[in-house]
Amino acid sequence: MDPSLWPASAPVTAPSPAASGISAPPSAPIAERTDHLRLGDLWHRYDGAAEGAWTLRGIDLRLAPGELVGLLGPSGCGKTTLLRLIAGFERPARGEVLIDGRLVAGSGRWLEPERRGVGMVFQDYALFPHLDAWRNACFGLRRGQDPARAAWLLELLGLGGLERRYPHELSGGQRQRLALARALAPGPALVLLDEPFSNLDVEVRLRLRSDLREVLARCGAGGLLVTHDPEEALAICDRVGVLRDGLLHQCAAPRELVDHPATAFVGSFLLQANLLPATRRGELIETPLGRLAFAHAGEAGPEAMAGAEAQPLEVMVGDHDLCFSPDPQGEAHVCGREFLGRDWRYRFRHGDRALTLRLPLDVDLSSGQRGQLRLRPGQSARLFPGGRPLVAL
Repeated sequence: MDPSLWPASAPVTAPSPAASGISAPPSAPIAERTDHLRLGDLWHRYDGAAEGAWTLRGIDLRLAPGELVGLLGPSGCGKTTLLRLIAGFERPARGEVLIDGRLVAGSGRWLEPERRGVGMVFQDYALFPHLDAWRNACFGLRRGQDPARAAWLLELLGLGGLERRYPHELSGGQRQRLALARALAPGPALVLLDEPFSNLDVEVRLRLRSDLREVLARCGAGGLLVTHDPEEALAICDRVGVLRDGLLHQCAAPRELVDHPATAFVGSFLLQANLLPATRRGELIETPLGRLAFAHAGEAGPEAMAGAEAQPLEVMVGDHDLCFSPDPQGEAHVCGREFLGRDWRYRFRHGDRALTLRLPLDVDLSSGQRGQLRLRPGQSARLFPGGRPLVAL
């Protein structure tokens, strides 16, 4: 982040933890507070982009007080651009951005980034190397603002006693905690986090992400977390928004996303599930790997399927729900495998489709080995569009 965008910092002195007697600052009851964030029909296109090459298209999103919402999607889907629009580093082509009920962008209004009261945590920490931990934590404080909150945050985040260390003297996890303390020290209602854990090792990443919710709650702040990791988003967020090509496909609680994905992309991206082309044959659905029946009576009727068959049909099936049998003449072949701790995830090529299958560790398939992939009888699947439940025959 450009340091010129930060408010000027006042001279501050680190109080000793013993003398400060700091406790968590009080926050207003949720019922009395407005949404931390509201986005209405937000569109964005970068300068010089071709006509119709929108980075974001019609984004509607709300973030309630104290809520942590994840933004999930593949690279280039618009996640970071959305954060930049909220922070004020980009201007929307149309639509509105409201922070704590105040219009900060849209309808002819524009508020500078430093006046929006938003905290920002970056993937690369963006700490000032010439400032020690204490002055980094206090950098965003407004002139005359009490530094006691910064001292409380350093203690809360496990950085007590490290105030005089410089960023190069801290570990990666400590630097990210310091970046979070700096973002929260001015008391923002909203914190934007752009893949803050991606540069950390596994153990530190798991510990920090589990701490994030508690820290935000103690500070009375809401958070918008950009990540490309479905497991991370589902584990710690109250709701998760899934983006693709600038469109918000669905934003819902983790259980809702897993049980009722709105589109085939949401289900396949979140669950790393397989998508198979499908056609309807009477009461059955046919795929290259076998046939399926509708799980509930009436789902196959013309009224239930109205409009669905105007679009290509796809079946979503999990990577546990296929079976493989070696066959030198088989249509599928092994492309590789990943070790997942308790099993393998094998990658197959079947025609023009890349498919995955989890198998026990004692199953040893070689790269290039051919065989037949089939649906495992009795396993559940979903038909898109619509998400109707199916059962493999």
